[in-house]
Amino acid sequence: MILTMILVFLTAIVAGAFGGMLGVGGGMVLIPIVTLFLGVPMKVAIGASIVSVIATSSAAQIVYVRRGLTNTRLGMVLELATSLGAILGGLTAVLLEARVLQGLFGALLLWTAWGMHRGRHTDGAHEAGGLLPQSYLDESTGHTVAYGVRRMPLGMGLSFIAGNVSGLLGVGGGSVKVPVMNLLMNVPLKAAIATSNFAIGVTAATSAAIYYGKGFMDPRVAAPTALGILIGAQIGPRVGARLQSHVLRIVFTLLLLAFAVQMFVSAAR
Repeated sequence: MILTMILVFLTAIVAGAFGGMLGVGGGMVLIPIVTLFLGVPMKVAIGASIVSVIATSSAAQIVYVRRGLTNTRLGMVLELATSLGAILGGLTAVLLEARVLQGLFGALLLWTAWGMHRGRHTDGAHEAGGLLPQSYLDESTGHTVAYGVRRMPLGMGLSFIAGNVSGLLGVGGGSVKVPVMNLLMNVPLKAAIATSNFAIGVTAATSAAIYYGKGFMDPRVAAPTALGILIGAQIGPRVGARLQSHVLRIVFTLLLLAFAVQMFVSAAR
């Protein structure tokens, strides 16, 4: 078990780096690896992932808020709908079989990868004006990016779905909210990632109580996960801020596709 804890810790560092860099909370990397390669039960992995989401959100915001990337007003508005969805998702997840959760997780990964690929030409096309105006300095280009939020009702509706996905699969909802903000709400990718990171911690805390109450929070998995995530989440945002948006998009898409295939194979077995 000690070896497993060490491997979970090392995996969590990588997951935290990707989670902080891409705004998805780390669960997108953590859950496939610990379930497919380390033998951790799916629901226990989801419980640990929820802990990792809270840790990622807290650690990454130290970097993102300082650099002005996080739209805190937008994050708080969307979180109202997301938290409600997270409660429903958490209650549903504890009743489903592991292979069903694996199949749903694989489908989520494919959907997110398709959405990010579909929006590959939208970087730099965002406009000022609209609700909750915000601006930030893009360190990769040296230019100031200004934008306003559009389609707020649609964004809140889809955020409810993101919260449901978070509670169901333990991924923080960022896998849905980042594409929604970027592709539909006129939020640049880097700002969408930072804002998603801000909100996912609250979402995860909502569903964490459900998993804890049902006995799916194993300290031997959750503790090394949280520690590793805190380390990795300090690294990811610093790397991501210096990369161009299209590079982040490519990395994100390839990672999702690889894990989606693995999840479907595991569910089929």
